[in-house]
Amino acid sequence: MIEHYAKYDNPPYPPAWKTLEVSSFGTLSKLYCNLADNNIKKQIARELGLPQHLYLESWIKSLSVLRNCIAHHARIWNRKYPWKPQLPKKLQNPWIQDKGISQEKLYAQLCCIAYLLDAICPNNGFKRNLKSLLTEYPIVDVVAMGFPKLWYNEPLWK
Repeated sequence: MIEHYAKYDNPPYPPAWKTLEVSSFGTLSKLYCNLADNNIKKQIARELGLPQHLYLESWIKSLSVLRNCIAHHARIWNRKYPWKPQLPKKLQNPWIQDKGISQEKLYAQLCCIAYLLDAICPNNGFKRNLKSLLTEYPIVDVVAMGFPKLWYNEPLWK
């Protein structure tokens, strides 16, 4: 922000995009969830391939908790998370078919991350990198993270 004020004095406040670039994920989460206009929330959710804003709200809240766990070096692999992402049965983009997954485990959040990243940047390497990491370390207990058997065959992960 200091750079902005060094170059510009009009308008008196920096543009929203500059402000949002330095906002924390928690702040962005609260900003979205506290929007008063549900039509704006719905529009944002639809741009990410979600049918309604309540899914995105639950995803953002749960990912904010996950982010904080990671940032503070907490255990993430076999814990139960307090915020559970709502998992729709069907979405417009490739999604999971297994309806028996635990929403309070890491796998559910990884599914949300993969889905959102695919909507934002279709050629991202998240899924490839996750599969590679789990292949490289077969001793990792994916069941404790909530992964179902044959998870990699789900449409989302292909």
